[in-house]
Amino acid sequence: MAWMAWTWPTATFFGVIALLLITFTVLAIKFPETPRVGVLRIETTRGDRLFITLLGSAFINLAWLGIVGANQPYALIACLIYAVAVFRFV
Repeated sequence: MAWMAWTWPTATFFGVIALLLITFTVLAIKFPETPRVGVLRIETTRGDRLFITLLGSAFINLAWLGIVGANQPYALIACLIYAVAVFRFV
């Protein structure tokens, strides 16, 4: 397919997303959880927090590209800190 440049970083990105979805599905089956209320004052499950993390990480990376430039490995560090905060407090 010539319309998309499949590079190793692109394939890794989609592979990690797929592994996350599989992992969270297995966790939901083996260890069902009850929703909890965090700082957003809404009930969230692990899957909800994963979605919030992925969505926020996309915005962090877009803002990083617009403000800092193409030095994305440092944006990954910011995304990991954000993910820890979301899973801990949301």
